[in-house]
Amino acid sequence: MSKARLIITAVIIEGRTQAEVAATYGLSKGWVSKLIARYNAEGETAFEPRSRRPRTSPGALDGRLVELILELRHKLTVAGLDAGPDTIAWHLEQHHATVVSRSTISRHLSRAGLVTPEPRKRPKTSYVRFEASMPNETWQSDFTHYRLAGPEGTPGADVEIISWLDDCTRYALSVTAHRRVTGPIVTATFRQCLALHGIPASTLTDNAMVYTVRLAG
Repeated sequence: MSKARLIITAVIIEGRTQAEVAATYGLSKGWVSKLIARYNAEGETAFEPRSRRPRTSPGALDGRLVELILELRHKLTVAGLDAGPDTIAWHLEQHHATVVSRSTISRHLSRAGLVTPEPRKRPKTSYVRFEASMPNETWQSDFTHYRLAGPEGTPGADVEIISWLDDCTRYALSVTAHRRVTGPIVTATFRQCLALHGIPASTLTDNAMVYTVRLAG
């Protein structure tokens, strides 16, 4: 049984006073009085829960204002000018002494079918990273710049660190530092890895000159 029906039954059928019922159920006397008045005026419909939706929407625009927004959109588009919500809002404020938020204008343009929704972007989770399934299937190599620390925390020498990594196991096959990584150093570190870990089915590097110099000329 709904609370409204319970209260009305207690007062109308059982003959209890409104003050007594209000105290029993922890309600205000005014609320109980209003409920009983509703029952006397409306009958059984008083048992039905009232909608909490406001009778009027504070954010709703007058129909003529909506028409003006659509008209401005059309005129600006025909003139080859920007016809977005910000521009329409500016024209409304400057020429019609009316302030309408950008989001409200955008909503009415969308309802009128004047906005083409952007295609949904591909989710990042759909990008599947290639990863070798077996050791020695692919080796990756890269090098990076690093500044060593000098005595007492002073800046030291600049070096370049080259690494070779097994793509499947993520095992660092080789990590060495040099004043400057060159083509011969790439070859030498690669051969050292071959001697220790065998021959990979493939290698993966970027297009840095030290990796591609053998292809030049």
